Amino acid sequence: MGKCNQAWNLLKGAYTHLRANNMTPELREKLLAGLKDGSIIPYLGPGVLADVKNAATGAPIPADSDSLIYAMNDGKPMAAKLMYEFPRAAMNVELKRGRSAVTKFLNRTYGETAWTRGAVHDWLKAIAPHYVIDINRDTQLQDSYADLPHNLIVGIARLGGTDFRYKLYFWDGVAYQKTDVINPGIPILYKPMGTPKPEANYIASDADYVDFITELMGGFSIPPVVKELRKGKQYLLMGMRLNRDTERMVMSDVIYAAAEPAGWVLIQNPTDKERRFCKKQKLELIEADVFDLIGAAIAA
Repeated sequence: MGKCNQAWNLLKGAYTHLRANNMTPELREKLLAGLKDGSIIPYLGPGVLADVKNAATGAPIPADSDSLIYAMNDGKPMAAKLMYEFPRAAMNVELKRGRSAVTKFLNRTYGETAWTRGAVHDWLKAIAPHYVIDINRDTQLQDSYADLPHNLIVGIARLGGTDFRYKLYFWDGVAYQKTDVINPGIPILYKPMGTPKPEANYIASDADYVDFITELMGGFSIPPVVKELRKGKQYLLMGMRLNRDTERMVMSDVIYAAAEPAGWVLIQNPTDKERRFCKKQKLELIEADVFDLIGAAIAA
């Protein structure tokens, strides 16, 4: 009897998983079509880099909160209260060693280290969406659009001489040039948390996020052209966990004025907290991984 019950429970669990994993062929086609025609905007989180490795050592790229903290602290954990979230750990480093210490770490990680290409970025390159939001600090998205003229919006914080919390660049196919305007006729790449190129600017520490989010809520962290562009659009959140308040606050304001529903989020094994947040934000939860969407496996 015990073995029968165990077998039944396994079958029931498998059925529940299949039913919850609601990535149907029809939904997949709808998402792909929306990404291609611009009605669905991709929003990239750390999970899209899950298969990216150091080209020399094979070590995975630090992208999510924990891996960034370990990398910043020479592979060792920090105090429990600092391990909660990367911005908190970065603030601690900044207070002890200066803001430049965090910038140098991020430059070394994303600007001076060779990484393998990610399958998600190769997949997205083939689609070439018109507007992409990427909260990672690496350069793979920019590399994907290197053959196309494009706009680059980079988030900044705690810099004097401007009311805005972004810098604008135009890629002419050879180099980035500073600009004051966005050309809506060519692709727009938004890197709110920064990038090492064309010049290093990052949102990293608690102080950075407080300044950036405050101005984001006030409308000064997104250019006016993008505010118009985003109205009524839907979003596909990929590689994003929604269990950290900081990333949730940024996302909520970046997708402001979205359609209803606001879009979809790919989360395998979501927590109850994530379920409640998605419902509140009118985001439809797809219990699958981004690599399920693109049909690629992560190499062990």
